[in-house]
Amino acid sequence: MKANNAVIGGEGNGGIIYPASHYGRDALVGVGLFLSHLAKTGMKASELRSSYPNYFISKNKIELTPEIDVDAVLVAMKEKYQHEKVNDIDGVKIDFAKEWVHLRKSNTEPIIRIYSESENEETANKLADKIISEIKEIIK
Repeated sequence: MKANNAVIGGEGNGGIIYPASHYGRDALVGVGLFLSHLAKTGMKASELRSSYPNYFISKNKIELTPEIDVDAVLVAMKEKYQHEKVNDIDGVKIDFAKEWVHLRKSNTEPIIRIYSESENEETANKLADKIISEIKEIIK
């Protein structure tokens, strides 16, 4: 964030980083920004929410064992989906036309995190399940 002079940052878990305050995650800053936005616009929370498109995030994980080469799994998934828009800055993120999936190894647990986002809960879960099955085939 410092290198790019980002004005705000965040994570899928809801953590907000607001450099004008400090560079740590801060839920209260997020609440303050949200409430300030509502006050400035005069909108109700429900009105603000309805102004954004509906998407659902499915959060999943695969437990790892020591013999699994996670980096090789991520490379294999990147190669499998090379015809899609793939970003490998932090794991492997695959952008499809109307949805995406992000695979990354955890830095704190022996797992691969699988986040998928789609237009509804069912399709987000189906995408995650498909990717999980493909990963399991790779690590067999």
